[in-house]
Amino acid sequence: MTVGLFPVFYSTLSPQAVVSRVLSCYDIPEVNACQFWHRGLSDVYLIETAKQPYILKVSHCHWRCKSEIQFELDLLSYLHQRQLPIAYPLPTKSGQLFLELDAPEGKRYASLFIYAPGSIPLGDLNLAQASKLGETLAAVHQAGIEFSTGAQRPALTLEYLLDQSWHSIAPFLQHRFDDYDYVESTIDTLKLQLHNFPKESPYWSVCWGDPHSGNAHFTSDDAVTLFDFDQCGYGWRAFDIGKFRQVAVSTGISRHVREAFLKGYESVSAIAEFERARLPAFTQIAHIWVWSISLTNAIHHNYSRLDESYFNVRLEQLKKLKSPDWQLF
Repeated sequence: MTVGLFPVFYSTLSPQAVVSRVLSCYDIPEVNACQFWHRGLSDVYLIETAKQPYILKVSHCHWRCKSEIQFELDLLSYLHQRQLPIAYPLPTKSGQLFLELDAPEGKRYASLFIYAPGSIPLGDLNLAQASKLGETLAAVHQAGIEFSTGAQRPALTLEYLLDQSWHSIAPFLQHRFDDYDYVESTIDTLKLQLHNFPKESPYWSVCWGDPHSGNAHFTSDDAVTLFDFDQCGYGWRAFDIGKFRQVAVSTGISRHVREAFLKGYESVSAIAEFERARLPAFTQIAHIWVWSISLTNAIHHNYSRLDESYFNVRLEQLKKLKSPDWQLF
């Protein structure tokens, strides 16, 4: 007995079909190889040609809609026009920044990018690289103040970062009463601390959303190129700094590197004292948001990850970020 064509919520596009049906729409050299490179918030394909490599990103249905994809690509094109070191999208032969694909689960969107020169820092950022990354992020924030587009993406507000994240996390903690109360109380405190945080320039701009060493390539002379703006949106620049700190702490990057990043940022754009005072709060918010994204991704792609240890680790990390002691190391 057969049950007919079965519905799916995720499919992997054939690299061969990507070459013939997607890459043929771009004015690039003949493709020598197309590899399914990485599955994250998008599917990433590494494209090899005789002259240079490219990166193709294909969105997931459950993560980004058409307007949200357009927002990201418009932002990257704008930043490239402002001569910032960004892995920018390439237009198709007909001038589009993305292609709409009919996948079995619904509409997906493919966009081709230049390959960021260099590579991810070996052993993570050195002090010069951290400073350069901070400088570049500040320049992105400054340029982002004037960015506008008709496309829309959720702004990185407290409602989006905290309330919607808690909506995803809470069901998994309902049997862990103390942990449920702890996270809920933490979110309430964070909202109280930031309820009147200003939403005007220069404090409110366009955020990268995911600034860390894994999303930047450095050349041998420490020239940097940023990529992966999948989490970008209008938001507080202090949130982006908090997001860098959150990733740095979770991956064990030293205080000296974190300080070099901040000094690099301030060499371009001064941070107000009230922003600095709330960086620990934004760092905790970043952790909660990343937790929610990770949780949603695991539900779709690897539910087995969501065991007790998964939640234990994230709760302990949140407790660590609430303590002032971590900033000493």
